[in-house]
Amino acid sequence: MADEINYAELKKGGYMKQKQKGYGSLRLKVVGGNLTAENIKTVSEVAEKYGQGYVHMTSRQGIEIPFIKVEQLAEVKEALIKGGVEAGVCGPRVRTVTACQGSEICPSGCIDTYTLAKELDERYFGRELPHKFKFGVTGCQNNCLKAEENDVGIKGGMDIEYREDLCFSCGVCIKACRSGALSLADGKVVLDPAKCNNCARCVKSCPADAWTGTPGYIVSFGGTFGNFVYKGEEIVPLIKDKETLFRVTDAAIEYFEENAKPGERFRKTLERLGTEGLTEKVNAAYKG
Repeated sequence: MADEINYAELKKGGYMKQKQKGYGSLRLKVVGGNLTAENIKTVSEVAEKYGQGYVHMTSRQGIEIPFIKVEQLAEVKEALIKGGVEAGVCGPRVRTVTACQGSEICPSGCIDTYTLAKELDERYFGRELPHKFKFGVTGCQNNCLKAEENDVGIKGGMDIEYREDLCFSCGVCIKACRSGALSLADGKVVLDPAKCNNCARCVKSCPADAWTGTPGYIVSFGGTFGNFVYKGEEIVPLIKDKETLFRVTDAAIEYFEENAKPGERFRKTLERLGTEGLTEKVNAAYKG
């Protein structure tokens, strides 16, 4: 009977056929890397009852439960839903959004990554596309989530401002800056805007609050990792509001959907067509 089952259709709902006949590994939806204690308890119970008592933690913050019998899949999904856990997706569609802990937890964070991950998930999760499409959200330039490895990567940053009247030239911000954008000249702190990467370490380190910053989003496009590795590219400046951010992410996905061949990753589409079309569309969205 297992041979007659449409595994390609089941894969859309996160169920991946194993080498062991009649079994599959069920991928779960874990948005932004967060699960509640109740979620985890449910997953544990399902793995014990229907699997082999263990789960696999994926490289993208996901959880998979191996050794689920195909004939018990519907029952497994029902048990998971009762504990607030949904199945993930596989194949050519928008995958679960990953995120670091961000500004709500991490002292280095510039943006609330989890809230943004949930909003992106609600906007795009499961959308059918020519190939898989991944979002990664990281809170700052430490880049724990490796944003540029994603089709669309989002990093937190800040648009910084300097109040010379509050500064007593202690030099702490200069030591904190890793891009060499700050220096001391004639007893005053000098900023080289061309070197500033909006990391906001000056803001976070200043004991006099002479540096302030407005949180924003640094977006990269066309990254990929695996058999073919490419670092996503920044096309627009720091984005300061979510309305603009979502216009830009909408534009990127629409461009991919309209121009990619079936089975072609975003990066490959850009290599085939060049980046001019994407740049034009994304810039238009950025300007509103």
